[in-house]
Amino acid sequence: MAIYLPGVAEDQAVALEEMTPREIVAELDKYVVGQYAAKRAVAIALRNRQRRQKLPPELADEIMPKNIIMIGATGVGKTEIARRLAKLTNSPFLKVEASKFTEVGYVGRDVESIVRDLVETAIEMVREEKLEETEDKAERNAEERLLDLLLPPSPETLKAAQTAQKTADVDTVGLALESPTPSVAIDFDAATETKPEEPHTQERTREKLRQQFREGKLDERIVELDARDRNQPQFEIVGVGGTEDADVNLKDILPGLFGPRKSKRKMKVSEAFEYLISEEEGRLIDMDLVTRTAIERVEDSGIVFLDEIDKIAGREGGHGPDISREGVQRDILPIVEGTTVNTKYGFVSTDHILFIAAGAFHVSKPSDLIPELQGRFPIRVELQSLTVEDFIRILTEPKSSLVKQSIALLETEGLKLEFQPDALEEMASFAFSVNETTENIGARRLHTIMERVLDEISFQAPDLIKNAQPAVNGVIAQVEPSTVQQPRGAAQPENAHPLPVLERQVEGGMERVVLIDREYVRQQVAGIVKNQDLSRYIL
Repeated sequence: MAIYLPGVAEDQAVALEEMTPREIVAELDKYVVGQYAAKRAVAIALRNRQRRQKLPPELADEIMPKNIIMIGATGVGKTEIARRLAKLTNSPFLKVEASKFTEVGYVGRDVESIVRDLVETAIEMVREEKLEETEDKAERNAEERLLDLLLPPSPETLKAAQTAQKTADVDTVGLALESPTPSVAIDFDAATETKPEEPHTQERTREKLRQQFREGKLDERIVELDARDRNQPQFEIVGVGGTEDADVNLKDILPGLFGPRKSKRKMKVSEAFEYLISEEEGRLIDMDLVTRTAIERVEDSGIVFLDEIDKIAGREGGHGPDISREGVQRDILPIVEGTTVNTKYGFVSTDHILFIAAGAFHVSKPSDLIPELQGRFPIRVELQSLTVEDFIRILTEPKSSLVKQSIALLETEGLKLEFQPDALEEMASFAFSVNETTENIGARRLHTIMERVLDEISFQAPDLIKNAQPAVNGVIAQVEPSTVQQPRGAAQPENAHPLPVLERQVEGGMERVVLIDREYVRQQVAGIVKNQDLSRYIL
């Protein structure tokens, strides 16, 4: 998906510009199963954004982004499509729930905080990019400073440096000729000739220390350095809008009053090196440039995913103001249609930020939104409910599928998981069945099913490896079913059988494998699925 490589931002941009909508959909297919209409809509919106950037400025300013409303039940991929799209474009991305906002004047979050949070996200993104660019130089500078702490300059070297500085000052200022200028030169020569081999000896010692440090032999040595005092006095200035403006620090207003205070601290060499790296990174990074770049990126390529917009759909009735519905819609409207928001980093325009709204719309419909807001979301796509086949694909196809995650987790214990095809089909069938009979939570149901299936294996995995017995017919241990894990009221599995742990020869050595089949999945899940009252709480 997003290919984050240090120092190749330009290459990423070129590659993205060359991607057609069809190729963007193909990239999204690697992470989200199905939902072709939604992927197609966001791909077109992304391509239009790239097209706009190639137009003359006077025309580009007139072209507004085509905001999207995604309609579909939870767990069908709405948020994942937007998140993967943002990673693909390396754009500032923010996911917010519309239900957390309230109308101005009430206790709750101000809608302008959306833009403020998006700017903070962009600043962190740009800062991380700059850190990668300056990482090598910061480490080199930190290493030199650390060596200065481990091997301070000799008094002769310091005296020579001070004398040389005095000589330079005399030459620059041009003091009176009656001043004994030659005596200064004589002192300098005396300082440097007392021990002619000293600089070379110290340089060799420094290089030896450098080698020992790089090999980790000095990590436990204690050094003392000047560290910034973290207990700086802070004051909050609360604005009219409430806590959203309570981010002004008095030391930002009066920088001379609260200068950077430092104190002597003792720490290990390894800790001191990390601290010095962070200090050098702070010196090398121009935060003003980072802020300007971040604001430009927000204005040109920011993406806001506005979830649960159906929760604020509706009109006010005759029972007083509804602070979570039409009032919130009217507050969101200026942000979506384009306005300028004042942040602590400066003014930010929202004219070209792409807004992707989403909601289940079970008890409301997009036409229940106020007309002005409807007009700002011209593209509407409906996401389909997931089928058994979709669940099977979700378990196996995406790059970070649940099956791949589970296999990777247990491989850290020295245990390899293998799922037979019929086991995956059974898990998908159970997820689909529970979604049909209870609340439909889409692919999130698979997380619960998977955890239920792997419950005993995850619990017993360390003991299985630690207490493994000599192989008998290839079996070195067994995953014993535990009645403790069965919830109260659940039917106990009939003919419960332990799951064998196999040992087999592979290239490079032996591996220990747990093979999960259909019967084991049924043993772990079927009893709960049949009891609908219980499945409402468990699954």
